[in-house]
Amino acid sequence: MGQTRQLRAIDGFAFGLYEAMPAGRPRGGIVVIQEIFGVNAHIRNVCDGYAAAGYAAIAPQIFDRAERNVELGYEQQDMGRGIELARGKLKMEQTLQDLQAAVEDAHRFGKVGIVGYCFGGLLAWLGACDLTGIDAAVAYYGGGVAGQLDRRPRCPIVMHFGAKDAHIPLSDVDKVRKAHPEVTVHVYDADHGFNCDHRASYDAAAAKLALSRSLEFFAKHVG
Repeated sequence: MGQTRQLRAIDGFAFGLYEAMPAGRPRGGIVVIQEIFGVNAHIRNVCDGYAAAGYAAIAPQIFDRAERNVELGYEQQDMGRGIELARGKLKMEQTLQDLQAAVEDAHRFGKVGIVGYCFGGLLAWLGACDLTGIDAAVAYYGGGVAGQLDRRPRCPIVMHFGAKDAHIPLSDVDKVRKAHPEVTVHVYDADHGFNCDHRASYDAAAAKLALSRSLEFFAKHVG
């Protein structure tokens, strides 16, 4: 359904971007922010799903700064490689520059929402707080959000967490709620990565409910 093209950040760096377009005129743009596994088949599927819902969906290859065209699976060695890239080789300032470029590019289609998963969930929170031109943000199981609560979101934001998530304890979710009562927080009886049908932790019921809430939220704030 989609295609890959190049986009350039403000510092001149060119990175890859997966883009999926709806059948008719876009209701707006959605920037899909990858997990630590790169813009892989799952993230492309997410983009295709948002395109089917009427949005122009783009997923920037934010690992391109460290290594181009990274596509990982969900085995233990993939997890280690993804963590190495995300924590060891990326500079957050540059990552946010790339996301800003993607947001600005998506404005060709109208208002812009962002949605991120895992590492991308953290980036969705940082983007909502630090970047410009975002009309709504959705963060799925954003690891590290509880350590970044001194920021203030510039747009409405929804967060999805799993009650069985060993990476993000419910005590961290409570910290988010207490620090930011304006943020809508949903908790599901599911594990980390419950939205990804390529993972053992996939939970179809939680994924369906979270997506319906996300689409309703974007329909209200993006188009």
